[in-house]
Amino acid sequence: MHRVFLILLISAFAWSGFAQNPKWAAWEVEADTLMSREDFKGAIKLYTKVIDASKLKDKPSYRPLYKRAVAYYSSGDYRNAIKDMDRFIPEFPESYQARILRALAYRETGDVDNQLKDVEAALGLSNGEPQILKWRAGLLMEKSEFKLAKDDLLLVRQFQDDPEVEMNLAFAYYSLDNPDSAIIAINKSIELDATFAPAYLYGGSFSLEQENFDLAIQYLNLALRLDPENATALFYKGVALVELKKEEEGCRCLTKAFKAGQDDAADYLKQYCYGIEK
Repeated sequence: MHRVFLILLISAFAWSGFAQNPKWAAWEVEADTLMSREDFKGAIKLYTKVIDASKLKDKPSYRPLYKRAVAYYSSGDYRNAIKDMDRFIPEFPESYQARILRALAYRETGDVDNQLKDVEAALGLSNGEPQILKWRAGLLMEKSEFKLAKDDLLLVRQFQDDPEVEMNLAFAYYSLDNPDSAIIAINKSIELDATFAPAYLYGGSFSLEQENFDLAIQYLNLALRLDPENATALFYKGVALVELKKEEEGCRCLTKAFKAGQDDAADYLKQYCYGIEK
């Protein structure tokens, strides 16, 4: 999704409304070339040159301001990208690309609330673009607004279903105390892509919490077929096995998980595996 939105931002470079001055135009073209070469610092300097020159002539240049914000974002300078968009958006409130750019920058700074505001604005301006709707659903889940997230995901599903949509829908259902619908969504995610490992992990986790240990092991065995060294899958499988009184096999899994960096396995090892030969 991140890459899709960056393509949108770059395509907005064709936006018009720039006072044509031959010198400024030459600087801007050179800055665009530097952007294409991923020389973001060089591009920022030239865009700034155009912006500063336009200020002196009392002819604000908003296109290079937008481009500079993209360059700031691409270089990891998210706060300056936000500052440029704070100037740009009031002048062009109908630009949903600008809202997306600022939302992406807010995401990198961890500002969920402002990110959500811009995503909602972009959603309205884009007439319900499914990718933006999917983004909003993820933010709503971060804020534990699972009912609203579920509604968004069900709407996204009507336009473009994929394994991630189904997995997120499963998480929303489970958080709303509807484990049966969660498992249905997990199975749909796997049906759409049998190699989508997170779905197996969620299926194993949900089944563990429901104390359906046999089903948990089925999901986790499939996850381990994709990645035999997956520490989370080994940990969950080890827990399920010791709960089924299969301590020897379970302790082997827990030991491997712990050695792979799954620190949560330590408590189970102490409780179930002390004195058991691994």
